[in-house]
Amino acid sequence: MGQFLQQNDVILFQGDSITDAGRNRDSGDDLGRGYAYMIAGRLSFLHAEKRLRFVNRGISGNRASDLQERWEADCLDIKPTVVSIYVGINDTWRRYDQNNPTSAEQFEQGYRDLLMRTKERLDARLIMVEPFVVPYPEDRKQWREDLDPKIAVVRELAREFGALLVPLDGLFAQACTRAEPSFWAPDGVHPSPAGHALIADAWIRTVGA
Repeated sequence: MGQFLQQNDVILFQGDSITDAGRNRDSGDDLGRGYAYMIAGRLSFLHAEKRLRFVNRGISGNRASDLQERWEADCLDIKPTVVSIYVGINDTWRRYDQNNPTSAEQFEQGYRDLLMRTKERLDARLIMVEPFVVPYPEDRKQWREDLDPKIAVVRELAREFGALLVPLDGLFAQACTRAEPSFWAPDGVHPSPAGHALIADAWIRTVGA
């Protein structure tokens, strides 16, 4: 596992606002202020000799179907050697704030398409990050009925495609026994600095770096 990262790897972070983290989209090198930035800093320090390159193409509000639409330009054309995908919470959220649901079957179809296109076109290693929600505010608790099947989809696809899995949902649940849920994600979804650090730590441990 320690050899997962290789010389001159191009590591692409893809996803929604949690990955986006306020990045400047006019600058292709900007990594935002979240977990992608933390991972890049830590791994560049630990593995300076590998000359790793990090790219962030997360876009706030995206669902799996949005990633499908821009996968050619924002993944395949970049030719990454490592692809990290973190998507799913908006596929749940839009059911509750816009009455625009995505079924687990639709989510699986879209996510599978991303993975298949990546496998067919790139010799890239895959990392899949579970979506999560913490029970704050109170209404987030009802989201579990929609999100849990999508988390199961991510886990099943990770097994099928031989991807590394970052098991965030359980890790955030565990973290909420140490401090209140809002400490980790003030709106139940978007991580605090501590929440981003949790994601970065889990990602780095998953790749064995």
